[in-house]
Amino acid sequence: MKKIKIINTSSNPNPSYATAFSAGMDLRANISETVELKSLERKLIPTGIFIELPAGYEAQIRPRSGLAINSGITMLNSPGTIDSDYRGEIKVIAINLSFEPFIINNGDKIAQMVIAKHETIEWENVEVLSETKRNSGGFGHSGK
Repeated sequence: MKKIKIINTSSNPNPSYATAFSAGMDLRANISETVELKSLERKLIPTGIFIELPAGYEAQIRPRSGLAINSGITMLNSPGTIDSDYRGEIKVIAINLSFEPFIINNGDKIAQMVIAKHETIEWENVEVLSETKRNSGGFGHSGK
């Protein structure tokens, strides 16, 4: 298990996995006042969490499926990427895609965070790419 340095300035617990096999950890709102998200409104919601990721890792901020289906709340720029050299507070760009206002209280689970390895690549300029069955077909090319 990889250890990641964290500073938690909120009164909420550290992000944690809901079950033993969860990929994402719940992030909670760290707000001093209730936030109302009106229909189609977006707001930046602080979490009070600061992390130090090692090189070769990123944190992905993703919507919570329950909020999405039940309340129409999702994340813009999803998944949001936190790079290993970022040391600022993790904040969530929430949007309300429903017709009803949505209330966020301090401590509410508002997003999930997945820590993932990634590769750093180097481009190799070529004249031709290898052939595949799909080739340039996209946007529904493979059928339903």
